Amino acid sequence: MTCSQAILPGLSNEFTVYEFPLNERIRLFMRLEQLFQQLDHFMEGEAIWDSRAVIATLMDVLALFSRNDLKSEVLKELDRHAAALTKMARAQHPDIDPGKLHRVLGQLDQLSRELYRTPGKIGASLMENDLFKSISQRSSIPGGTCSFDLPAFHYWLQLEDAHRKQCLEEWTRPFQRVRAAIDLLLNAIRNCAEPTEQRANAGFFQRTLDHTIPYQLLRVAIPRSQPYFAEISGGKHRFTVRFMLFDTVQRPVQCPQDVPFLLTCCSL
Repeated sequence: MTCSQAILPGLSNEFTVYEFPLNERIRLFMRLEQLFQQLDHFMEGEAIWDSRAVIATLMDVLALFSRNDLKSEVLKELDRHAAALTKMARAQHPDIDPGKLHRVLGQLDQLSRELYRTPGKIGASLMENDLFKSISQRSSIPGGTCSFDLPAFHYWLQLEDAHRKQCLEEWTRPFQRVRAAIDLLLNAIRNCAEPTEQRANAGFFQRTLDHTIPYQLLRVAIPRSQPYFAEISGGKHRFTVRFMLFDTVQRPVQCPQDVPFLLTCCSL
């Protein structure tokens, strides 16, 4: 389960949204989304520790890219979304803004063409970078990237901030198109449905999903002021939500009271 600070359409920032992906592709996209957001945060810093954090996050991005054919996965999802939205456009549904729909279709088409034109495996050159190879070999060891372990990395960290940032921007550039596509896809999925009011009896809620609808993501919104969090589990046929009382010392326990919340079952 992942927790998102993104807010459901129409909700204020007084709510926290808990998200749960219903297939492996969306799970992978959400992991990358979080890593890219981490990159943004640490790229703004000027300290050596910020540069270290960028490198560590980039290592996680590379690990996901090395285990998965991300370009193929993104292209499949772009094509699937384009087909679904084209069907909506032809149906001329009165609740759908045709101008906005055609703009999104144009963005999908542009990103798809750009990715098709991208040669080879994305991030392959960075995976062959000697500095990254050496850092990767030592990063599995606690404290393994100390100066005495990696003097070349230590040298790079002592360079001027402007020079380090130039390197970091160059190293993250190959992932920009994939990131733009993932952001567009996840945003479309999150905004394709409206939240509904639900109630968890004694902190427990369960629902069976219609197997004919390709649900991709669940979103549960609860007020930030409440002392519990949402623990979501399940799959494409059925899911459960347990609201657990937060405790920093003891094991969380299920909330004994009924819990009102907002639920969005996203499919596109």
